[in-house]
Amino acid sequence: MSKVVDVVEILKKSEALLEGHFLLSSGKHSNRYVQCAKVLRYPQYAEAVLSTVVDQIKGLDIDLVVGPAMGGVIVSYELGRQLNKETVFTERKDGVMELRRGFEVKPGAKIIIAEDVVTTGKSTIETKEALEKLGGEVIGVACIANRTSHDIGMPIYSAIKLDIEVHDADECPLCKEGSIELVKPGSREFKEIGM
Repeated sequence: MSKVVDVVEILKKSEALLEGHFLLSSGKHSNRYVQCAKVLRYPQYAEAVLSTVVDQIKGLDIDLVVGPAMGGVIVSYELGRQLNKETVFTERKDGVMELRRGFEVKPGAKIIIAEDVVTTGKSTIETKEALEKLGGEVIGVACIANRTSHDIGMPIYSAIKLDIEVHDADECPLCKEGSIELVKPGSREFKEIGM
């Protein structure tokens, strides 16, 4: 029987649940942010949190675990380690997600995409498209935190589901209040529109 893991407690201990005023890669604003890199800096926390995801996917037919760079690299490694499966990662080249570094996908390979956080699903969907062009079959996405509120076209297996308020920039109550500085914590580059 698996050990019960308190994911929220681990996120708090590692200071991964942030409060403030955040600019998301979607261009929207939020009062909370999940910085999974802070969890992943501790191997024991990464192992514990992702063991809850492994419990959900260990019965699936998986040939390969693929993590989009940046956030999915360590997650894919740890999932692969626990599942005893090969892991690779995709990365952007000229703004397009692709498999590089001599990594390969065998035609028909069953693939689980590994992410730190799924919010809009943008990098997950881009990774899925890149892998399917190579003949892979994506069967789902495994992540630490699922923040999405919409269907991204594949099952999501997560350690935790978080409902965090998100606002368009022109409707953001924190901007209107003006007391908390806007911070961009993520790694994805994007063009700011109307800001």
